[in-house]
Amino acid sequence: MVTTDAAPQFHKPDLLPVPSPPDYRHPDFTTTTVSSRTHDGLYFWQYMIAGSIAGCVEHMAMYPVDTIKTRMQAIGSYPVKSAGVGSAFRSVLRTEGPAGFYRGIAAMGLGAGPAHAVYFSVYEVCKKALSGWIVNDHLAHASAGVCATVTSDAVFTPMDMVKQRLQLTGGGVSGAYHGVWDCVKRVWREEGFRAFYASYRTTVIMNAPFTAVHFATYEAAKDSLLGILPVGDGHSGEGIVHAAAGAVAGASASVVTTPLDVVKTRLQCQGVCGCDRYASGSIRDVFGTIVKKDGYRGLMRGWIPRMLFHAPAASICWSTYEAAKSFFQKHNDSEVREELP
Repeated sequence: MVTTDAAPQFHKPDLLPVPSPPDYRHPDFTTTTVSSRTHDGLYFWQYMIAGSIAGCVEHMAMYPVDTIKTRMQAIGSYPVKSAGVGSAFRSVLRTEGPAGFYRGIAAMGLGAGPAHAVYFSVYEVCKKALSGWIVNDHLAHASAGVCATVTSDAVFTPMDMVKQRLQLTGGGVSGAYHGVWDCVKRVWREEGFRAFYASYRTTVIMNAPFTAVHFATYEAAKDSLLGILPVGDGHSGEGIVHAAAGAVAGASASVVTTPLDVVKTRLQCQGVCGCDRYASGSIRDVFGTIVKKDGYRGLMRGWIPRMLFHAPAASICWSTYEAAKSFFQKHNDSEVREELP
């Protein structure tokens, strides 16, 4: 009996080989699973939670300084030299006591959480998308920051207006608002829906350069400091880096955009406690009125408390945000390890 090799008879070179099942223990599988979420290994909702926590912690901690800044910027009938930080501080303390520094904080809490959730989540998504085709990292970070502020300001502006009006009215002032809901109802009834967004255009015009400078400076300062300070296991250098980079970014961006912040405050507080009203509501009209009454120095009113607010506020915000991101990253990594056989 002659035996022949049957293999050639059944060999079909045009058939595709059956792929082997994936090796779930292989490192590449873990890396792919984590990175498929986002560039930092986080889900979109995790960015929102981290940003919301960071925004609330930042604004609640620095609220008294924000109250002083608002008082200094809004009262335009006084000379610039009389509206110093010390005089504004003593005025609030004398007329309303320590509680006056926290008037309107409920409105801040209602606005800061959702707005910062949108702010940081949009920033992270846009940063990932823009970094793919913009060669300059600083430009990509700045552009992503602008996208983030346009969307988040739409959420935050109404509550910011309520917050600033509450900061100005208190201590027996005639026509004072009795809380957040009372302010919302009265503004809606007396001025209409447009009053809640009277400063939106100015806010975006102010926050676009603010955020561009802020994010670009933060990322650049962070990269520089990471190369100097020791980071990793057993070192606290990473937290110091985030805090220091945030402070530098906040201080730089706040000083540059103070004139637009003064205009924004005047638009949001017009007609309250003797503040001027503006017929057109245009930025040029408000600029002209401020310069006519107070000179160009009036455009920088409140820059010291603004810087004193934004430097530590950004430090607190970025430290909290990066810590929350680190928590979620560790949580996601542990989930992946548990899923492996």
